Amino acid sequence: MKKYAVLLAGSGVYDGSEIHEATFALLSIKQNGADYQCFAPNKNQHHVINHLTGEEMPESRNILIESARIARGQVKDLKELDASHYDGLVMPGGFGAAKNWSKWAFDGPEGEVDPDVKKTILDFLALGKPICALCVAPAILAKALQDTSYQAEVTLGSTAEPFPYDIAGTHTAVSTLGVKTIEKTLRDIHIDHHNRIITAPCYMMEGSIADIYSNVKMAIDQLVRI
Repeated sequence: MKKYAVLLAGSGVYDGSEIHEATFALLSIKQNGADYQCFAPNKNQHHVINHLTGEEMPESRNILIESARIARGQVKDLKELDASHYDGLVMPGGFGAAKNWSKWAFDGPEGEVDPDVKKTILDFLALGKPICALCVAPAILAKALQDTSYQAEVTLGSTAEPFPYDIAGTHTAVSTLGVKTIEKTLRDIHIDHHNRIITAPCYMMEGSIADIYSNVKMAIDQLVRI
């Protein structure tokens, strides 16, 4: 049975992992007859956001502990992840990817990636194992590949259909890191066959929960097949 490492960034779209994307990824892995183990950095998240008001709250929360909400307690410290024990890596989106795995949300392409997150990405690629990055996660993947020999391709959505975020600006920023960007809508994903990287726009685009499920499942189905 194939088994995948799923990297989480907390719990909640505005300060952690996007819960729909993360949950649909876990479900889709199981639907493909495979298994998973969740991991997360064991450190405090950048900040805590009130998901009702969008305002910052005066408290701190640990990324690993918050990720346990999605994983139902079955989550391990990212430092324990050995890429050789897994068949691939899954990176759901959410602002936590851009705030807790990196500083992309604040510094764009200049925002550094957490050393353990960067090591994880590079370890999987070095072993030739596939990576599936959803929503904004491809931007963090691109930053991790900066100044390496990898010539990757990713998507973070398309300007051809409604979108809530700056797709063109994000693609331009990612391109400055040496990664090629491809426009894809919610009905499609992008597969970088050379590097075995699968990316899907998910909530970078406007869509219903059913649309997001279909997009995530399409990406995970390819991850298991690749």
